[in-house]
Amino acid sequence: MRLLAMLILSMVLVGTSPARAELSFCPGLVKAVEPGLKGTAAAFIRSYEPGADEDALPLGLSTTAFVYDNALAAIALVACERVDQARTIGNALVQAATYDRTFDDGRLRNAYRAGPLGRGAALLPGWWDSQKNIWGEDPAQDGTATGNVAWAALALLTLHQATGEAAYLSGAKRLMDWIIANASHGSDGFSGGFHGYDPQQVGLTWMSTEHNADVYAVASWLFRLTSAPRYRDAAKTAHRLLDRTFRGDHFLLGTKPDGSLADDNLLALDVQLWPWMAVPDAPDWRRALGFAQAHLAVDDGFDFNGDRDGVWVEGTAQAALAYRMVGNAAASQQLLAAMRNDGTSSGLLNATRSARVSTGLSIDPSGTSTSPDFF
Repeated sequence: MRLLAMLILSMVLVGTSPARAELSFCPGLVKAVEPGLKGTAAAFIRSYEPGADEDALPLGLSTTAFVYDNALAAIALVACERVDQARTIGNALVQAATYDRTFDDGRLRNAYRAGPLGRGAALLPGWWDSQKNIWGEDPAQDGTATGNVAWAALALLTLHQATGEAAYLSGAKRLMDWIIANASHGSDGFSGGFHGYDPQQVGLTWMSTEHNADVYAVASWLFRLTSAPRYRDAAKTAHRLLDRTFRGDHFLLGTKPDGSLADDNLLALDVQLWPWMAVPDAPDWRRALGFAQAHLAVDDGFDFNGDRDGVWVEGTAQAALAYRMVGNAAASQQLLAAMRNDGTSSGLLNATRSARVSTGLSIDPSGTSTSPDFF
């Protein structure tokens, strides 16, 4: 399988000027997503395409457009000077947050059905289960992760910056306001969001380092634009969770549902990179890059976690950006050069370089199951 985000992050790293466009991953991105965005004002792009050895996607992914991937696509398309295509995704994000089949509080789901949007509520992913003779949906896709809402807001802020259109700023504010109203965990940070089927979803009481880095990025950007105290306060709240999870040279995943810190043996690459990439005034946090190099590097890339069972292509792109930000251009280019072999004829990149890579995490974010079955 080839995940859209794998291409997107790596593409953004190389540069955005027209002279460098052909040296980047922009052409592959445009080739992959442009057909699904043509001729419509609002659309979501499917996150996965079948791999070279697959005839079709699993039913649970066959129609799925993850919000995180689409937000990244919009940001990347702006970087590639394809603002009109980015608008199509941005418009879909605004519409999906405005109209929902069940809720009226302005939330976004974790995923929607790929393709153009009609009027009203955006359709959710699903499939017909011929054995059970029922329509199937995935409770995680139907749910709402705080970090995904934040990434959608970042995409809308990027579009506002590129176009000056007030609707994108208003959309980003509504999403951040939803996070403040529904995911605040006192002054300690922001919780995970909601999980499950409509209409009775379960609130997720754990807090994620990654999510709080996302929220900090949105809240601080909105405060710069609006000077609204609620966004300044939200940035401070997210910062407190990041401070709490930093252990001198690395970050913990966040907290458990009971508020205690996550186990130190659970590692994740993005958690070591995103906090200091989002927060400019915390130089000590950059030690986490060295920790990631020591504990998660593998071959010509990086693993998701510390078992080093394979290369996570998207995470490797994140590491390339991290090296670029600290001024190590050689390390950044080395990772990107290796990733060119991950490209496929579709324009997308393979998600991994082996059959699968483990994460040590469970697909079920509610805590009901702790089986490490998320690959």
